[in-house]
Amino acid sequence: MTAETPTASDAPAPEGREGHGGDHALDAARAHGVETMFTLSGAHVFPLYDAAVKAEPPVRLVDVRHEPSAVFAAEATGKLTRTPGLAVLTAGPGVTNGVSPIAQAHFAGSPLVTIGGRAATHTWGMGSLQELDHPPIVSTVSKWAGTAQTVDDIAPTVDQAFALAGSSHRGPTFLDVPMDQLFSRTTVSGATYGQRPDPIEPDGDQVGQVARLIAEAERPVLVLGTDVWADHAEDAALRFVEETGIPAIANGMGRGIVPRGHQQLVTKARSHALGKADLVVVVGTPLDFRLGYGVFGGKDGAPHAKVVHVADSPAQVSARANLAASLSGDLTACFDQVLQALQTTGGSRPSWTGWTGQLRDAVAAAEARDAALLNADADPIHPARIYGELIPRLADDAVVIGDGGDFVSFAGKFLEPARPGCWLDPGPYGCLGAGLGAAMAARIARPDSQVVVLFGDGAAGMSLIDVDTLVRHNLPVVMVVGNNSAWGLEKAPMQFLYGYDVAADLAPQTRYDEVVTALGGGGEAVTDPKEIGPALDRAFASGVPYLVNVMTDVDAVYPRSTTGV
Repeated sequence: MTAETPTASDAPAPEGREGHGGDHALDAARAHGVETMFTLSGAHVFPLYDAAVKAEPPVRLVDVRHEPSAVFAAEATGKLTRTPGLAVLTAGPGVTNGVSPIAQAHFAGSPLVTIGGRAATHTWGMGSLQELDHPPIVSTVSKWAGTAQTVDDIAPTVDQAFALAGSSHRGPTFLDVPMDQLFSRTTVSGATYGQRPDPIEPDGDQVGQVARLIAEAERPVLVLGTDVWADHAEDAALRFVEETGIPAIANGMGRGIVPRGHQQLVTKARSHALGKADLVVVVGTPLDFRLGYGVFGGKDGAPHAKVVHVADSPAQVSARANLAASLSGDLTACFDQVLQALQTTGGSRPSWTGWTGQLRDAVAAAEARDAALLNADADPIHPARIYGELIPRLADDAVVIGDGGDFVSFAGKFLEPARPGCWLDPGPYGCLGAGLGAAMAARIARPDSQVVVLFGDGAAGMSLIDVDTLVRHNLPVVMVVGNNSAWGLEKAPMQFLYGYDVAADLAPQTRYDEVVTALGGGGEAVTDPKEIGPALDRAFASGVPYLVNVMTDVDAVYPRSTTGV
């Protein structure tokens, strides 16, 4: 078992295992691959800490400064390792502080288990400290939320929570445990933890229908989303792209499945591809605002495209888009069976060479336009120049984390990962403040890789106190702030709508680097574009949490084609 890819196994509980509730909860969690517990200290959950410390080998405890960071870290662990991450929160405000990260995991399909403390059973309803019925609050953004009512319920409930979180369609689960039951002792024997449901087999008729639509298409496009990575289907997806010759676009953690520079990767020609396609096959991502709600084609008089939606489970197939066909199930099986059907179907398939050539030309034109921005010497600094300096310094296995609005949108435009599983962004929920939690997870899951957090200055203000956590736990990462002294994602649209903006400005040129230095890390501010590269070199060489604070032009607005509303 490696730090990057912990695996679940059908693990029996130790024969005649006697212990408190925390021991039994951890037995079940470890059977599902848990190696790290993210938390903020609270007495309601002390037995879980005791179990982690005394386990053999011990489970790593990472204690944060604000509960959201613990849950964001556990969610990112789920994204990176593809097994559920674990966050442990104390009762009441500990749990409610974790609701936004749980919601992010819900919308992103991230495998996550959160265990909350709960006021004791014997005083329930009497007004004890932090008494709150958490599951009704969390249930709307969870696959399942409930309470382990007795000490004997704890292990099977934890096991169930992990099995649900890690099975298609993945997502967060939540359970709380009354304090008196978590401290109570019991003996467990004969239980088996870590079992998972069998993969969902695709429907053969639907496979054939999808294959026929692809074979008939003259201008097809394949969109690869986060669930392709989450479902371990990245190899099958790349094989499908290379053997069919279909051009591909990636979003979310689908980025890197078709590596940068690949002839079939046309993400930089996204507008042209999706606007002129006659068939768009979307795999492993919802047909939400990021994909025009599933409406493609129509550009320059082109007819609307037929749409195929492929998902890891039936409930994820769009119920609102106008679909020509759909397919659901284990995504490796979906790719391989459609490919086999294409290869065995009689008749000739249209040549896509001319279509792919158009898209490659559009990619080349986009890259030429990008080059001018990536090398801009503008004063104030254009945010694109930061990426012009960062991209050549990134190793192929670097983990890049986006936590911001406009500044991170520029990253999505310019940065193409070389490998899958190396890009984390806020996802469709758009929750800022996730960056440092994700950085903790990435440094632990990928101990030998570069880890870079890209902050907008607004987002940086939400979580920088957790640099203290990075320092205490010896988790060096590189942080880059695009500091335009504004909520850039809101400032320009408000000016467009009203001719003025309000509540969109931040203090000018705030020294976030000095915050990091005060917390035990390192950092520096940059106002000259020629100094960005040397500052990044010092950051990567520092061996500590290091923040490069780049003062950027507030008027250099990302050219947005969708607002998400």
